[in-house]
Amino acid sequence: MAEMLESLKEPIFETLYLTFVPLFFAVIFGFIIGVAIFITSSESMIIDTRGHIGLRIINRLADGLVNIFRSIPYLILLIWVNPLANLLTGSMIGATAAIPSLVISATPFYARMVTIAFTEINKGTIEASKALGANTFQIIFKVLISESKPALISGIAMTAISLVSYSAMAGAIGAGGLGFEAFTYGIARRNTERMLITTFIIVIIVFIIQFIGDYFAKKVDKR
Repeated sequence: MAEMLESLKEPIFETLYLTFVPLFFAVIFGFIIGVAIFITSSESMIIDTRGHIGLRIINRLADGLVNIFRSIPYLILLIWVNPLANLLTGSMIGATAAIPSLVISATPFYARMVTIAFTEINKGTIEASKALGANTFQIIFKVLISESKPALISGIAMTAISLVSYSAMAGAIGAGGLGFEAFTYGIARRNTERMLITTFIIVIIVFIIQFIGDYFAKKVDKR
């Protein structure tokens, strides 16, 4: 057992690498896209979109792309993005080669979480800030982010958990990590003990991420 756990150190590191590196980029890109979708919607009341065809086009295009990429199964997306991964990383296999597909898959998920978080903000708070002369950037940083911190943090945790699942699928086809171990040694070689241990470690990682997310979400909740 001790030898098996020792041999799983690298796969565990690869799983964490496949989770948190894409998470970093997905949160940045997803936040930008989520903000763009929200502030260009007629419901946000931040920007008057009446007569601004360009803003409505941005809203429809961004919202449509988010819906499309969220609906594509990750394995299919992984295959589609392989040429891009090869261009960016110089390889189509390995942990680093899976990063582009993981980012592309997780970004629309977090973008939707951001949009939902902003939608739940009391519209009266936004109207009051506009009445006091706040501009768009001030509303974004001092109202939207401030009022939705718990939801944004919970969204990050949910995105990270999704990435753990995606990394396991990517690992099964050569990206490394615990998914590769579970498939190659657990399923293909019928090593039930190794498969159960790798699965248990994945579950533990998910529980830790959820615990940390819940802790910080409650910590910043002003209600």
